[in-house]
Formats: sequence, structure tokens, C-alpha cells
Amino acid sequence: MRNCAFKKKIREKWQKRCKTMNSRLNIVLVEPEIPPNTGNIARLCAAIGADLHLVKPLGFSIDDKHLKRAGLDYWHLVDVYLYENFWDFEEKNPQGDRFLATTKASRFYNEVRYTKGCYLVFGKETKGLSDDIRNRYPDRQIRLPMIAEARSLNLSNSVAVVAYEALRQLNFPGLC
Repeated sequence: MRNCAFKKKIREKWQKRCKTMNSRLNIVLVEPEIPPNTGNIARLCAAIGADLHLVKPLGFSIDDKHLKRAGLDYWHLVDVYLYENFWDFEEKNPQGDRFLATTKASRFYNEVRYTKGCYLVFGKETKGLSDDIRNRYPDRQIRLPMIAEARSLNLSNSVAVVAYEALRQLNFPGLC
């Protein structure tokens, strides 16, 4: 009986996702390494109504106390999806524009037109996105401006900046 209830819950979650995936913002973290960053991003997703997609391998356990602490009591407000690798993510999410945040991009994050249901893709804290992933979307790469001497920004800060720009362009759907 428990197994049937669990399967029903999973099925209902996927049905809900199919109905809303065309309008919700999607945050994708490819191989995140630092639990507090992912926890902060989960809290952001909860606050803005975005889905969080985590692509393995993760640099921590989903049960990590630092991850849970950073997300505080917002975990019930965010839908989290877990994938074995980036190609698994791609296969399960064939629709929706992708925007890849990378320091190697020439275009600023505010120079693109975000769409409903788009995916904002961010790489691991130490290395960013792999060449294979970036080469798949050469015209969909964005970056945050910073001084030449700075290597990069904190992942959770970068996600917040780009997510709010996307939401601004979409007139903050569902937010008050």
C-alpha cells in the first residue's frame, strides 16, 4: 500500500510539473560542490517559485546538514529534480530555452531575452561548465560583468542576479 501511495505522489508531481513547466523558471546546477551555495539557491527557488535541477555528481550528500541549514525551512516550497549527468537532464527536459552562465561568454546576462519556462544553467563552483556543455549552446552563453582581475562571483549570488533579471523581463510572474 505504501508503495502505491509513493508512486501516486511521484505521478502527481510529474503531472503538476508538466502543466507548469512552460511557465516556471528553472535553475540548473551542474555538479555543484558546496552545500551552503546549493541550499541558498534552493531557498531562492522557493521564494521565486522556480524549479531546481541538480545534475550529478554532487560534491555533497543531499542529506548534508549544511545544505539543509542553508535552505532553512523552505525545502517544502521547492521542487528539486536530480539527474545522473547533464545528458540525462537534457533527455528528460527536451523543451525550453537554455541560458548558460559562464565567464567565457561575450554577452552580458541582461542582453538576452528570457522566455517562460527557460533553464538557467550554472556550472560547478571551481571549474564552471565543461566545454562539451558550452559547445552545445554557443549562442546561449551569458556572463555577469566584473573587473578583469576577478575570476568569478559566488555561485548563489550569480544565480540570484540572473534569475531576477529573467523574472524582471517576464514581469515577475506569480510574485507579489
